Amino acid sequence: MADLKERLLPPKPQSAVNLRDTANRSSTSGRQPFQGMDVLGLKKRGQGLRSWIRVDASGNSQVIEVDKFTMMRRCDLPARDLRLLDPLFVYPSTILGREKAIVVNLEQIRCIITADEVLLLNSLDSYVLQYVVELQRRLTTSGVSEVWQTDAAELYRRRGSRNFDNAFGSPSPDYLPFEFRALEVALESACTFLDSQAAELEIEAYPLLDELTSKISTLNLERVRRLKSRLVALTRRVQKVRDEIEQLMDDDGDMAEMYLTEKKRRMETSIYGDQSLVAYRSTDGASVSAPVSPVSSPPEARRLEKSLSIARSRHESMRSSESATESIEELEMLLEAYFVVIDSTLNKLTSLKEYIDDTEDFINIQLDNVRNQLIQFELLLTTATFVVAIFGVVAGIFGMNFEIPLFDYPDAFKWVLIITGVTGAVIFSAFVWFFKYRRLMPL
Repeated sequence: MADLKERLLPPKPQSAVNLRDTANRSSTSGRQPFQGMDVLGLKKRGQGLRSWIRVDASGNSQVIEVDKFTMMRRCDLPARDLRLLDPLFVYPSTILGREKAIVVNLEQIRCIITADEVLLLNSLDSYVLQYVVELQRRLTTSGVSEVWQTDAAELYRRRGSRNFDNAFGSPSPDYLPFEFRALEVALESACTFLDSQAAELEIEAYPLLDELTSKISTLNLERVRRLKSRLVALTRRVQKVRDEIEQLMDDDGDMAEMYLTEKKRRMETSIYGDQSLVAYRSTDGASVSAPVSPVSSPPEARRLEKSLSIARSRHESMRSSESATESIEELEMLLEAYFVVIDSTLNKLTSLKEYIDDTEDFINIQLDNVRNQLIQFELLLTTATFVVAIFGVVAGIFGMNFEIPLFDYPDAFKWVLIITGVTGAVIFSAFVWFFKYRRLMPL
């Protein structure tokens, strides 16, 4: 990875070298060096240039500095598509098929894919470097396999074997064009990144939720709230990638528009066909610039040329429709594979969200149960307070300033206490029976 960084990133200016030497001298002297921030890949001030990593179809990579308008002319893209790749702004995941390029904005992977090259914004992000390394590895491996298959087929022909086609099948049945291979690596990188984040969130979530169910505290509730916020944000990102892939799969026109190699081949074929037709007419003796008189050419030649042009156009249309159908099937199978992967990640996040919701429901049930117990206890306490208040009423009556014959009996105070206590106990028992009868308490 360090070798790749040194090879891809542009050489450091002399000021950076002097700064590094100064930092080394400071560290040896015991002082802390100044730590700056690397801003490679951002727009350079006063120039409008950006540093791009270019990877061609052979797997070779280099760093180029191109301004915005040159990139627009080079890839035939509008300015709004280049804004999707700007690292200073946050845009949702998008895959756009244009006339000569595919604009990919999937998480950290922001690139422009053409029929011959991939252009990524130069960055020190590990996922960008991993994308470049994986794309180079696949391009190199595919080139070696094609060379081996060609050599083996030639060997079979020299031996006179007629079954080399059966041994290798079609020339390349699983072959994908360059733009599809680059798109596949981008999809794989984005899906792997999102799945790893979902796995990390799961590892952190389940122990925290189990701890919350055993001990409900403010700290645990705050941690669960932050966890749920991260889960919602990650679910939105995964859902956006899933929706983007599903939208591409549902639209055959967008998938056919992304077959850049086929469109480039058709354009070259049409150009070469026009040049050959001009050369044929010039060698036939007729002037290209001068109009051809219908009298000068025989009717059989005109009818033959017309029939050949009609047959050629029908053949080209049939071949283009077949290749378009095949390309749609190839791209559809590619998108379907990663749709399954991203859908699995979304299901994983959905299951985690359901587990969090179930934990919240369980906590709410526990809190409601505690609240009900407090209400029941308060009801019993209120009933006991009412019974005790009866003693206060009796004491208030007998504490008035008047004389009655009951004060002359020595056992009167004892009987008043007994009668008042029995009356309070009867009233309390009546209240408890009423609560049990109305099912206000599980007694």
